[in-house]
Parts: sequence; structure tokens; C-alpha cells
Amino acid sequence: MKDRAYNEMKTLIQDGVFPPNTFLSERQLAERLGMSKTPIRSALELLEAQDLVVVSPQQGIFVKDLSAQEISDLFDMRCAVEPFIASRLAERTLGDDQVTRINANLALQADAARAGDVPASTRLDVEFHSLLAEILENKEALAWLTRCFDRLHRSILRINRLSPNRLPRSHDDHSAIASAITSGRAEDSSRLMLEHLAYGRRFLQGG
Repeated sequence: MKDRAYNEMKTLIQDGVFPPNTFLSERQLAERLGMSKTPIRSALELLEAQDLVVVSPQQGIFVKDLSAQEISDLFDMRCAVEPFIASRLAERTLGDDQVTRINANLALQADAARAGDVPASTRLDVEFHSLLAEILENKEALAWLTRCFDRLHRSILRINRLSPNRLPRSHDDHSAIASAITSGRAEDSSRLMLEHLAYGRRFLQGG
């Protein structure tokens, strides 16, 4: 029940059902999820540790938003980690199953972009970046990216809803990165990833 409470509450926060800067109560959450307050409290501890909420005995549960500085800090780290992942993957010969997984993600991204499905596009965007770290088998990089996207997901979703024209551009960027990786062009892989992240940062920071 604790895992279910955590997963459902995180999804509600990331999808914007519980918007940033709003207050919730344990009773409200328990009624919505159809469970007792005990698993709710356990899930809230995890969400607070991930900096998604603040739990206050006086005010209740506050849904946090990312500040401009926090977004900048996260992108600074992404710009250090993700070009490294891309270039290292390009230096390897990927297995057929690994290439298939990348191409399957890209195909679903294309379908979601054509349909204007912002939630699906956002989820697949996050999955693409995480998938590269998973294929590299760098557990530390994957763990960090997972925590990063737990925090960034709703900001990316919000910007995608405001600027749906980003969806095909994001897919095209990912396709170019994947092509550079699978053809063994390490320098291009790193550069394309860095350019893609710079584009995303500009949108999230309003520039």
C-alpha cells in the first residue's frame, strides 16, 4: 500500500493534478486514493525526501515548485552527465536488442508528437534519456537522472503544454543523438546532446 500510495501521489504531482504551490491534507489524499492515512504518511516521507512536497504540522502538505535556480542547477548537472553518457555509448558496439529499444522509444515519440499527446511525449522524452544511462549500465548516472526527472517532469510537462511545437523538435533531436550513437560518432553524440539540453533549458527558463 505504501508503494501504491507513493506511485499514485507522485504521478498526480508530476501530471499537475496537484499543482505546485498548493496545499493538501492527509485526509484528502486518503479519500482520493481509497486507503488509510498510514501508507499516505510513509509515501509523503519519500516525496519530501525527493523535494516534491513539504510536510508541515501547522500548514499541511505543500506541493513544491522548482525555482529558476534549481532548474539551472539541474541542467548544469545534466550537461555534465548526459553528453558523457552519449559519447561513451557511441564508443561501444550496441547489441541489436539495445538498438531496438532505442528505436522503439523513438517510434512512440514520433506517434505521440504527431497526435499532439503531450503527457505521452513528455513521458517518452524522459524515458529516452534514462534509457541511454540504463544501456550504458552506469547505475550511478541512472539513479541521479531518475531523481532529476522526478523533480523536472512536471516543469517539462507544463512547458510542453504551453509550447506543443517542441514535441517534433524534441523527437528530431533524439533521433539525431541516437543516430550518432549507433553509428559510433562519439564527438557528435556529445555535441548533439549538449545542444538538445541547451534548447530545453531555454524553454524551461523562459528564454
